[in-house]
Amino acid sequence: MYESKQIIRVIAVSFLITLFLGPVVIPLLRRLKVGQSIREEGPKSHFSKSGTPTMGGILIVLGIIISLGTSGIYTKEIAAVIFFILGFGIIGLIDDYIKVVLKRNLGLKAYQKIVGQLFFAILLAFYGSKFSVHGTKLLIPFMNAYIDLGIFYIPFTVFVILGIVNAVNLTDGLDGLCTGITIIVMAAFSLIANSLIPKDIMYEGIAIISASVAGSCLGFLRHNAHPAKVFMGDTGSLALGGAVASVAVITNLILVIPFIGGIYFAEALSVIIQVFYFKRTGKRIFKMAPLHHHFEMCGWKETKVVGVFWIVTVILAFIGIYSI
Repeated sequence: MYESKQIIRVIAVSFLITLFLGPVVIPLLRRLKVGQSIREEGPKSHFSKSGTPTMGGILIVLGIIISLGTSGIYTKEIAAVIFFILGFGIIGLIDDYIKVVLKRNLGLKAYQKIVGQLFFAILLAFYGSKFSVHGTKLLIPFMNAYIDLGIFYIPFTVFVILGIVNAVNLTDGLDGLCTGITIIVMAAFSLIANSLIPKDIMYEGIAIISASVAGSCLGFLRHNAHPAKVFMGDTGSLALGGAVASVAVITNLILVIPFIGGIYFAEALSVIIQVFYFKRTGKRIFKMAPLHHHFEMCGWKETKVVGVFWIVTVILAFIGIYSI
């Protein structure tokens, strides 16, 4: 098992890289005029954010890659997670580029996003079936037992991966919300991989890269906390979705995601419920979806929503850890 000092080193390096690259990259993004457009139907308090530089997820990805590249720690699991971070992140980068540079508000078409995400989701599901410690088995929370999905593993896992990636993307709607939640989620995965699961070189690699993602997000939070100087954009949110999904698949902990990543789950579910109910009745259950906007429309300050969601994530992360 990697010593704690190695994990701390990776966290520190990724944190410092993202922290100190911010004052270099953010002005560059501003000069390139890659500013965020705010939806007219969104909360009015967000209109002042229009023009804030986006595509800041580049900072997060750089922090992860540089910290791991200089760590001297190389495993196939680390390489796999980086591959999927880059894969999903590139889809987000293209989408952001079309929206903010080419000035096409809708970015990639829905089917183009789905095709791209589906491609990497299938690769990740196949990787998990062949190279995770337990293959097509998934840990059942609170039961200390595994269920073998067999031939159903790949289609089920592809569905979950797409859900996770897009849920993380939906969570990126308030200053520091997705960033802070992902810090907690990846810290939990690092703790699980390093301590709570029987020792295996595969889990050691996962502990390292999870720590790197958490550290990079922590540095980015300095620039992304309210009032945000930069947004991560789809570049960052899809890359982080790829990180969460790949770590969950490789550790066979997909079924634990509704606990550790409970806020992601709730955000996605709120959108599904809202759309389904509106199509059936013409009415809305939530004042606005995703869920964080509902609370804003109820009168909560943005910082209160973010703080409460962070606290809930900490509680859920401990429940998730306990369930293993």
